[in-house]
Amino acid sequence: MFKIAKANAAVPLMPGSLNDNKRNHEMLSQLSVSEAWSGDFSSGVIHLGEWSSTLHGLSSRECGLLNLIRCYDAKDRAHVLELFEQAATLCSSFCFSTTIIMPNGLRQPLFCMGESNGLEVKYSGSMAGIFIFPRFKLEGARQITSRQ
Repeated sequence: MFKIAKANAAVPLMPGSLNDNKRNHEMLSQLSVSEAWSGDFSSGVIHLGEWSSTLHGLSSRECGLLNLIRCYDAKDRAHVLELFEQAATLCSSFCFSTTIIMPNGLRQPLFCMGESNGLEVKYSGSMAGIFIFPRFKLEGARQITSRQ
């Protein structure tokens, strides 16, 4: 899944939708690790949290886009790069899902949602988003099995 859209609220806020519903946060934490990230267009630096940098196999919490996506499934890298490039030229919202291929062969699913803004001045603007890492890793190429 690779999506980009002009920045506007696709789903209008519903009354109470921003209320802090503790049960939703508990369920999200039970099923996944989530962490915010940000990027600065003037420097090209992406700032990650501790979990994100570790799961991406990075030794630093700051990196460039190519260092970030090098661990993604090879078939997804060009699509992710294209999304980030589009978001860097037009204020937009985007999302994608991919798999991080770890050095030990395990595969960590990844969901990302983000938005870009502040592109009115050349070489300015930023991105912000969230990575969601489901609390499981996949082994091998066969991920879904069917019962017979």
